[in-house]
Amino acid sequence: MKLAMKLRTRLFLSISALITAALLGLMLGLVSVMQMASNQESLIRDNFITLDLGLKLRQSLGDQLIIMLSRNPDHAALQASRKQYLDLLDQGIAHEQPTQSLHGFQQARSDYQRFFQAFELSSASASGLSDNNPLTERFNALRSGLISQHRQALENISQVQRQAHDRALLVAGLLGLVGLAVLIIGFVTAHAIARRFGGPIEALAKAADKIGEGNFDVTLPISAAAEMNLLTRRFGIMAEALRQHQATNVDELLAGQQRLQAVLDSIDDGLLMIDRQGRLEHLNPVAQRQLGWDQERLGQGLGSALQRPELDEQLQLVLRGGSLERAPEDLDIKVDGESRLLTYSLTPVSHTQGHILGAVMVLHDVTEQRAFERVRSEFVLRASHELRTPVTGMHMAFGLLQERLHFAEDSRETDLLNTVNEEMQRLMQLINDLLNFSRYQNGLQKLVLAPCPLQALLEQAQSRFAEQAHQQGIMLLLEVQAPLPRLHADRPQLERVLDNLIDNALRHTASGGQIHLQARRHGERVIVSVEDNGEGIAYGQQGRIFEPFVQVGRKKGGAGLGLALCKEIVQLHGGRMGVYSRPGQGTQFYMALPL
Repeated sequence: MKLAMKLRTRLFLSISALITAALLGLMLGLVSVMQMASNQESLIRDNFITLDLGLKLRQSLGDQLIIMLSRNPDHAALQASRKQYLDLLDQGIAHEQPTQSLHGFQQARSDYQRFFQAFELSSASASGLSDNNPLTERFNALRSGLISQHRQALENISQVQRQAHDRALLVAGLLGLVGLAVLIIGFVTAHAIARRFGGPIEALAKAADKIGEGNFDVTLPISAAAEMNLLTRRFGIMAEALRQHQATNVDELLAGQQRLQAVLDSIDDGLLMIDRQGRLEHLNPVAQRQLGWDQERLGQGLGSALQRPELDEQLQLVLRGGSLERAPEDLDIKVDGESRLLTYSLTPVSHTQGHILGAVMVLHDVTEQRAFERVRSEFVLRASHELRTPVTGMHMAFGLLQERLHFAEDSRETDLLNTVNEEMQRLMQLINDLLNFSRYQNGLQKLVLAPCPLQALLEQAQSRFAEQAHQQGIMLLLEVQAPLPRLHADRPQLERVLDNLIDNALRHTASGGQIHLQARRHGERVIVSVEDNGEGIAYGQQGRIFEPFVQVGRKKGGAGLGLALCKEIVQLHGGRMGVYSRPGQGTQFYMALPL
């Protein structure tokens, strides 16, 4: 701190010396200029007074001469003019400096007295004034003295101007010398400061740049200034502390990276880490086994590495913060001559501040699952076909039998026949659902697309279930944000979806509840939803709600194919279907259909 105070003191004294020298020179110049201006003004004023009095004296003398030369001189006017002349002479004598020339106002007074005495003598004699040589001589002497005094005043003014010019040159020279001295002192001071501190500071700056780049092996300068040596020593302490801190952070970072690597490698699914530019950064061992890759694939683009160009478009959408609208198709990978089916998902990796750093691709091997589903689908399709013919014959035969048998309406036999009929109808519905679901799953079901007015579709669905809702004490409401565009869709299939959703809502809503049929346009899609305020769906069951043969909720019925069939129909239209539910507060099923 003391050394730093010395440095500040030196800089302060140097700058103060420069400022003091400059101020002294400026003050000297100002004082000289002000003194010169004052003297010049006083001298010029005195000489102008002398000129003015000389002009007035000559004018008064001329007036007296005119009176004197007249035939009948006016003695009163002459005395008044003489008095004025003497008053002017007294003013000149009072203003006159003792150092002035002999042709001053005092000499002019003496010459005037002699001139006037000569005039009085000539007036007393009989001779005229024009022939009076003594009077003429006295007048010429008086006039010459006044003219000489006038010339002397003009000469004094010229001399004052020359002196002012010489004085100004002297002041300018002094100011130039002061400025030159200030410039020399400033240059010497700046050179000394630059030589003393500039080199070490530049060396410290280069060392700071190296430390900023992570290179702590730097050479610190040695200076003749104790202040710079202190700064260098503290800079070295800081660099050493940074080096130790970096080593500690690197060790912790490596340990954390190793833990993360162990976690990623222990995951059962394949993981692909992708950077912001869409290049592969890391593969865990599971992904390497699933894809049959090695580390040489790192740095390649995702689409080119998997030979699926559409993956690059999906990846760019995810890196921009978007999401895939529908579940992607399975990846068909061949490894060592064996075909594998992999499902995948793309998820962005975001920074805590919100910007996206990259993406993660999760791979799951569904080869066995897809084989089982294919076998199951084929079995269901064949079994449905095989069951449909005998069940249809049994249903027709039972209908004929029911027509021939006549029992009382309240008899036990009638109840049994009705029960058998209802169960056979349920069996026929189940077989039809199995057949339809198998057709959708195997791509055998085709859509018959035609213009479909959405509002009329919803109104008819409401009218179909209005009586049932009324009997259960449930309000079935329709809410449409008009105008709704026409859809190009398979109307019977959409009616089947709406009927299934409304029927589910009625079965899971208590008396006094409400069901809302809603439709609105959202960008290039139409959102249609069925919302109730019933019992809701548990969070753990919502992920499997659209899987086939899965039933949720307390009130179960059917084979669990209704929602799975609805999802297949919506996806076949190019849309997607979802659910939002809170247990105990109701459920909303929605489908987003493209225009």
